Amino acid sequence: MKPIIKADSLGKKYHLGRRETVAPTLREALKDSLKSAAQLIRGRNRSDPIVWALDDVSFEVQPGEVVGIIGRNGAGKSTLLRILARITRPTRGLADLYGRTGSLLGVGTGFHPDLTGRENIYLNGAILGMNKQEITRKFDEIVAFAQVEGFLDTPAKRYSSGMYLRLGFAIAAHLEPDILLLDEVLTIADASFQKKCLQKIKDASRDGTTVLFVSHNLTSVKQVCDRAIHIHSGQLYDDGAPEAVISNYLKSISH
Repeated sequence: MKPIIKADSLGKKYHLGRRETVAPTLREALKDSLKSAAQLIRGRNRSDPIVWALDDVSFEVQPGEVVGIIGRNGAGKSTLLRILARITRPTRGLADLYGRTGSLLGVGTGFHPDLTGRENIYLNGAILGMNKQEITRKFDEIVAFAQVEGFLDTPAKRYSSGMYLRLGFAIAAHLEPDILLLDEVLTIADASFQKKCLQKIKDASRDGTTVLFVSHNLTSVKQVCDRAIHIHSGQLYDDGAPEAVISNYLKSISH
């Protein structure tokens, strides 16, 4: 069977350094640009500290699999999902996804704050490549799942973080993506909505959707995943059945 996701030797390098605390003037920006170019020519930038958020990560995911990605904070899990979602470019390696991809990588991601909830549903559907009729067919189901009936015509910037999450997940999960990418976003949801989301992930998988989600909730990973991947210090440390990968992960952090 052809994989629906294929990561081949993925690496992501970041240069560390101070950031501007205020926006520079045009003259300062031009001066800094010329200075940076001169330093690059002289090779001075070679001493800049760097960190590899991901280093030589390779794996494949089959259609319909639910894969949990676990690891310590700063291990590179979110960087991996951002590369798969085409938000971040890898420094090296390739990430191929064969299908329409929906993602929820942070509260409010993909929402235009000045558009209403109703308008954001249609906007997100259009970004996924759906036409108006397809979105309309799913509209009532999305609204009912998110429980935002009274706020559909309210600008999204007035939404609470919980409302953002509920509507964002409902849109991502109901607009029939082939691949669904979820970062650690369910932690701010109440227990009943978390349970509802996990059931929706199971249902989506049965309908053929491939799901990758980052989570620190190891119980959830055991409940819904066919497979778990442990990322450690930017590298793929373990990959296999959730129970075995989680057991090995817990042993590694107890030392």
